[in-house]
Amino acid sequence: MFASVNFYAQSDTISINKVLDELKVVENKRDSLLNCIEDIKLNNLKSQLLAKGIPELLEGETLICHSAFCLVYSEEHEVAKWVAHVLSNEIVNGNVSRSNDFRIDTLIITGSSQEEDYFVKELKEDGSYKYDGFGYDRGHLAPSADFRWSEKALSESYFYSNMTPQLPDFNREIWADLESFLRAHVYNNPTKDLFVITAPVLTDNLPKQTRGVNNMSIPELHYKIAVDFEDEKGIAFLIPQKYNDYPIESFVVSIDSLETLTGINFYPNLSENQEKKIEANSDITVWRSGKAKNDVAPLSPEDLPRNCYNTIQAKQFYDYPKEVSICGTVVSTHKSRNGHIFINLDKAFPNQVFSATIWKSNVVNYSYEPEVFLLNKKVCIKGKIQDYQGTPSIYPENEKAIKILE
Repeated sequence: MFASVNFYAQSDTISINKVLDELKVVENKRDSLLNCIEDIKLNNLKSQLLAKGIPELLEGETLICHSAFCLVYSEEHEVAKWVAHVLSNEIVNGNVSRSNDFRIDTLIITGSSQEEDYFVKELKEDGSYKYDGFGYDRGHLAPSADFRWSEKALSESYFYSNMTPQLPDFNREIWADLESFLRAHVYNNPTKDLFVITAPVLTDNLPKQTRGVNNMSIPELHYKIAVDFEDEKGIAFLIPQKYNDYPIESFVVSIDSLETLTGINFYPNLSENQEKKIEANSDITVWRSGKAKNDVAPLSPEDLPRNCYNTIQAKQFYDYPKEVSICGTVVSTHKSRNGHIFINLDKAFPNQVFSATIWKSNVVNYSYEPEVFLLNKKVCIKGKIQDYQGTPSIYPENEKAIKILE
């Protein structure tokens, strides 16, 4: 009897092991097929990139291409002159995690920048490392998050040829906001691909990272270009490398202006009509959706009346005992069921940067309907600045507190 039970137990074990072996074969086959699919997608994107998204090469320049991005490397500056990639709609379902496998780009035959251009590390007795940083992040040009759908492409984004030295306050703030803005556009338009070019502005007089081994240049300006060829629209941003409170709308420029600045013909295969539509445009509204569609850049302080400030400057007047005038564009208004009127300047709710509230009891002090009349107008609102949940706010009591700018 015991021998019989043992026989059946052994038989079951043999059957399970056989099924597990078969399952392993299937899983290996599945992984192999998924890798094939990934390679096909990467090859298709590279073909599109080479056909439409590569700037004109100058004499002596060498095009370096990896699986998902291409670049021209500047030996003089030890950073890329530009990096081009496709921000694919595949990111909508991407879930690959950061690899952080920073490494030298072996395709740069003259040698790319490397870890020692950003920091040095010393092995301590306990086996850990002591780091001595030079004050700059290893800032991606083609962002790793743009490749979260492909493990291979994401890993390759960590080549040092795809990095520039970026101040933390720049890399982790305004530059990250810009990258997120373009990804959000693809998420909101999940059938679209964007052709992106990212680069530092390279000039002869840039400061150098003298502590590094390659005397790498430290860019003072970076730019990013995005083109949707299907809808024939383009946009560009030129941002100084420093901490900045201003939103990305403040740094919108035309592709034409960047071509003038850099001397690079970014899209040499465009027809004359396409150039006019794509490269001359600097309207960010066509790139926005939902409540943010009408958001605008803050007004320039130089263009404001005397003793007036824009919405970015408003925070400096928290707890200021006197009234000040804050100026901006009314991008959204709302009248509550209780009759209170809420006004947002430059950015709409829920991303508002400045708001004004007219309580119901004060609405009678206005000769117009504020929520209707003020919409889309440039105004200056005077009052004491209060902090409402992180947003500077004013509570104008009558229409004299709101001046319409011509």
